[in-house]
Amino acid sequence: MKSRSSFEHVSNHKGGYSTMKQPEIESSGIPEIDNGEYWPLSGKPYVDLILTKTSVKPAYSLYLPKKMNNELPSAGARAVLTCGQKKWDMFYGGIKSNHKFSIEWRKFVDDNNLKEGDGLVFELSECSASIIHFRVQILRGDFPAELKPEDAEGANSDNPIVLG
Repeated sequence: MKSRSSFEHVSNHKGGYSTMKQPEIESSGIPEIDNGEYWPLSGKPYVDLILTKTSVKPAYSLYLPKKMNNELPSAGARAVLTCGQKKWDMFYGGIKSNHKFSIEWRKFVDDNNLKEGDGLVFELSECSASIIHFRVQILRGDFPAELKPEDAEGANSDNPIVLG
């Protein structure tokens, strides 16, 4: 059985954004995928990481890995995280905050019941000097021991935990 998606895919070609209709896809039979919680990556910049204690409990600090920092405004910008059908507004602090999100990150953590050890994939779908938009996938389950953080204080911009 085929299902149509009304999702409009935004693609970056030679610096300009164009809109194209997502192709018709067959249902996977997996509700999480069909409802938009998981999706194939589009080829845009992304990072994946495992959440540490400091990311999901006070002080609620999430540092993006260095490989993403080169794609983002160094002065920081308004950030929008989209996960499923919901959006969260926050601020990405850039160099001044060691490349982490503002305290509004806590709302994203609480709303999604994130726990230490959950995996996240941040796919950059839009980026300018004034706004950054990430599509976020939440991955739960057992990860191999070699991917779990060794540092009890968690990851930071100098010590990111990268899955892939």
